[in-house]
Amino acid sequence: MKKIAFLLFLAFVAFGCSNNDDSPQPEVLGCTDPNSLNYNPDANTDDGSCAYEKTVTFAFTQNWAGNPVTVADFNSTVYQNAAGNFVSISTLRYLISRISLHKADGTTVDFTEYQLVDLTDPTTLILSPALNVVTGDYTGISFIYGFNEADNVSGAYPDLNAANWNWPSLLGGGYHFMQMEGSFDDTNGAPQPYAYHNGTARVSEGNFEQNFISFDFDKNFTISDNASIEIKMDISEWYKNPLTWDLNDRSVDLMMNYLAQKDMQRNGATVFSIGAIAQ
Repeated sequence: MKKIAFLLFLAFVAFGCSNNDDSPQPEVLGCTDPNSLNYNPDANTDDGSCAYEKTVTFAFTQNWAGNPVTVADFNSTVYQNAAGNFVSISTLRYLISRISLHKADGTTVDFTEYQLVDLTDPTTLILSPALNVVTGDYTGISFIYGFNEADNVSGAYPDLNAANWNWPSLLGGGYHFMQMEGSFDDTNGAPQPYAYHNGTARVSEGNFEQNFISFDFDKNFTISDNASIEIKMDISEWYKNPLTWDLNDRSVDLMMNYLAQKDMQRNGATVFSIGAIAQ
């Protein structure tokens, strides 16, 4: 009797397992792994292969003509700019917003986060957007240095307010795009302060010009796993391309100087580049 009961139990287990194995499975464009945790049925590729959602982070690095710059260099490492000034850095903060990845099919992945990069705060050197991306081929990366006109609204961002990142209303309001400070040796070899601050350009009283910079990099890459994308700032470019910037001529009181602000925008066009894409 016990043997019969045992055989009935095995038959019941086998029947239950068979039902689970035969349960209907999703069928989407021939995807070979529709049960994957990260499977995205709305993002299959044209050939019917699987598409998956992955995380992307952005790593902000700084260098001076290829030599890494970190907070450990502040007030100690001396650099020579294109004008021959010997320069040290004590503060470097800058704002990046509206990062987008451009897909091979012409669509974009638009991240809503902005990042105030502050070399004294290591947590700001990595941006981890909430939005995942779909595996596949990409053709470019774009972002804005600073805020565009729609985003650059005075008082709109509590974290930036708390960081004293506001740009004076008399100069157009909104927020700074960059603060770079330190010292340099003047023509007599004496140390002098500089404050290379960038934001909206004041033309005249009540008349302002937007001064952000849009970057759009053509770069072919494939995302197949969680990825980290490096955004590089070459600090030396602020002083040399296309204008040679001599701190003996322009070092302080630059925020209200219209020509200085526009020249910063011109030199800023070559400051950023895309570095390593690691997966």
